[in-house]
Amino acid sequence: MKIALAQINTHTGHFEKNRNKILENIQKAKDNQADLVVFPELSISGYPPRDFLDFDDFTEQCIKEVETIAGASEGISVIVGSPVFNNNESGKMLYNAAILIQDGKIVQEFHKALLPNYDVFDEYRYFEPGREFSLANINNKKVAVTVCEDLWNIDGQALYIKDPMDVLGPQNPDFIINIAASPFSYTQRDRRREVLAWHAGNQKVPVVYVNKCGAQTELIFDGGSMVMMPDGKTSVEMKYFDEDFCIFDTENPASDCVAKPFVKMEAIYSALVIGVREYFEKIGFTKAVLGLSGGIDSALVSVIAAEALGAENVMNILLPSGFSSDHSVNDALELCKNLGSPHEIINIEDGFQTTLKTLKPQFGDLPFNVAEENIQARLRAVILMAYSNKFGNILLNTSNKSEAAVGYGTLYGDMAGALSVIGDLYKTEVYELAHYINRDKEIIPNHIITKAPSAELRPNQKDSDSLPDYEILDKILHAYIEQILAPQEIIDLGYDEALVRRVLKMVNINEYKRFQAPPVLRVSPKSFGMGRRMPLVAKYLA
Repeated sequence: MKIALAQINTHTGHFEKNRNKILENIQKAKDNQADLVVFPELSISGYPPRDFLDFDDFTEQCIKEVETIAGASEGISVIVGSPVFNNNESGKMLYNAAILIQDGKIVQEFHKALLPNYDVFDEYRYFEPGREFSLANINNKKVAVTVCEDLWNIDGQALYIKDPMDVLGPQNPDFIINIAASPFSYTQRDRRREVLAWHAGNQKVPVVYVNKCGAQTELIFDGGSMVMMPDGKTSVEMKYFDEDFCIFDTENPASDCVAKPFVKMEAIYSALVIGVREYFEKIGFTKAVLGLSGGIDSALVSVIAAEALGAENVMNILLPSGFSSDHSVNDALELCKNLGSPHEIINIEDGFQTTLKTLKPQFGDLPFNVAEENIQARLRAVILMAYSNKFGNILLNTSNKSEAAVGYGTLYGDMAGALSVIGDLYKTEVYELAHYINRDKEIIPNHIITKAPSAELRPNQKDSDSLPDYEILDKILHAYIEQILAPQEIIDLGYDEALVRRVLKMVNINEYKRFQAPPVLRVSPKSFGMGRRMPLVAKYLA
C-alpha cells in the first residue's frame, strides 16, 4: 500500500487557500499512484482556530470544504482534519476529527479523545473528547487513525486515564496513522520520536505521523512528519519548517525522504525566521521597523527580520540620546552595511530635554532616576510607532527572555511592538545564536557580541549594575520557568538563597508587564504568553 504524507502549511480561517493546497496534494498523490494521502490535524480550518470555533458558521464552512474535497477524491482515500459537530444530546458542540474520504465519499470520522489542556493547548475549551474507537478499512488494511495527542499517553509517562490505543491496539491494526499540529520547541523533536517509537514498538507496526508546518502568531510548526518503524528507526523523516510531500510504500519501506540531523541553534534560527515571515504574510504586511541600538538584542532581531522579509524591507532606526556611546552608533551602522538594510538616525536628546523641561514644575530638584531613564525609552517608542503609522512598517520588539522575566524593560517603551521576535531566548541563548549566525562570516559586528550589555539610559550604565551575571541569572530563570522548581529546590542546586529569592520576586512582581507585552515567538518548552498563565496580583513568592 502506498501512503502519501502531505505536510502542508495551513492558514487559520483561510478556507480557500487550505482547500486548494489539499486538492493540489491529492492530485499529486494520484499522479504517484498512492492509495491514501494523509494531511495534518485541522488542516481544513487551520490550527489553532481558537474562538472561531464558537461560531457555527465557521464549522459549517469547514464541513462544506470537506464535501468539496470529497467530490474531487475519486479513486483515492484521503484523511483530512476538521472540526465536526457533536450530534449527541450532551457534551460540547464539536469534535476535533480526522475524516476518512474514500472514492469521493465521506465514510468515517475519528474523534480526538485526548484533548490537551496544558501549556499552549486549550482544546477542552472547545471539543468533546471522542469515546468510541474503531479501525478504518483502507485497501483491505486495518488502520488505527489517531489525532495528535491520542498517541502521547505512553507507558510510564501517562497523561490521561483513558487511552484510545487501549481499544484500538487489541484490534491488531496493520499500521497507525497520526495527524498532528504539534508546535515546535527545541525539545519537541526528541519527545515526538520517543512517543512514536514507543507505539511502533509496542504494536509492532509502522506509525505514519503527519505534522503541519508554518506558523500562526506565536506558535511555530516545524513539520518533521515521519514514518516510525517497529525497530525504532525512521523510514521517512520529512523536511523541517517547510512544506513537503513523500510516498511511503508499506511493502517497500525504504525512502529517499530523510531530513538532515536536528541542530538546536539552526532549528531555533529557522523557527524565528519562519515565525516573522509567516506573521507578516498572514496579516498582509511586507515591511518592518525596529529600533537598532547597537546592542546584541536589536542586532539579532534585525538579522532575523532581514532573512525573513528581505533586507530592503527592514528599516533600522537609530535613536541615540546624550547617553549613547559613539561605538553603539558605529556598531549599528556597520550591521546595516553588512545586511544591506536601510537605516535612519533620529536623535532623541532634544525631545528628552524638552520633556524634562515640561516636567520641571512637577519633578523639581528630585534626583535623576528610573523615571528619566524610562522617558528616553518611551520617546523612542513614540518615534518608532509614528514611523510605523506613517509608512506601514510593523514594529518588531527586541526584548529577550531574561529581561522580560525580571522586568528589565520599559512598559510602553522598549517593550512596544507587534511581535516579540527573541522574547523566548534567554540572554545567554541570544549570544549563542549570534555566534551561530556568524559561523561562516561576520554578519553581526564582533564588537556588538563582545562588549558589556547596557541600556545606555544613564551615564556608564551596565546591565550588571541591576542584574546578576547572565550566566547565573539564566540558569535560575530556567530552573523556575522551564523546570518549574520551587525556591528551595533551586537553592539546593547550589545557588545563593538571597539571590534566588530576589530573582524569583522580580519574576513574579513583573507579571503585569508581560501581560501587556506583544506575542512571543515560542521556541522553548515554556514561553511567556498563553503557555504560562500566572496571576497578576498574588502573594506567592512575592
